[in-house]
Amino acid sequence: MDESKLIEQLKAVSFPTLGHFLEEGFADSQLRAMVPNVKVVGRALTLKLVGADAIAVNQALALIKPGDVLVIDTGGDYRHAPVGAVTSCAARCAGAVGIVVDGAVTDLLELRESGLPVFARGTSLLTTKLHGRGDSQINQPIQCAGVTVNPGDLVLADDNGVLFLDWSTAASVIEQALASDRAEPRLLERLRSGEPVAQVLKV
Repeated sequence: MDESKLIEQLKAVSFPTLGHFLEEGFADSQLRAMVPNVKVVGRALTLKLVGADAIAVNQALALIKPGDVLVIDTGGDYRHAPVGAVTSCAARCAGAVGIVVDGAVTDLLELRESGLPVFARGTSLLTTKLHGRGDSQINQPIQCAGVTVNPGDLVLADDNGVLFLDWSTAASVIEQALASDRAEPRLLERLRSGEPVAQVLKV
């Protein structure tokens, strides 16, 4: 598999089109784009965050490589925000292409100004603390919004939602999805021209 080619193909495809060909890997629809008008294709750097520990977040940030997406499993803690203006800036400067938090974020206006795509369930004023507990886990399998995410998995995200895929699954559907995208403008054109719906959509 040519990984660089697959990444370029994924950048070109409409992510909802993948939803025609896949059933698994889609994050809970409560995960939303906090920074609008974005499209992300990257590799998961996973963090299982325990006890709202900001030190663990910083340790994960230090491991980011260009093209990574920091994916945070908060263990169901939707109150403490592990990501804000400084976290987003540090991730962006390290080469991250996005952040996904199964929970809350803070500094919403600053996040939007920075432009780094961030996905979360919502916002909070309550933030993580510098505990240094030592029991969080980096680059281990995690749960994020109902999906098991492994380190290095593909993270696809836009204003419609978030999708986690292993590379072989992505490779198995990408050609079909791109073909569907290429066919769509003609379908829309036929509908707008007044052609019967049953004829266009083959009911």
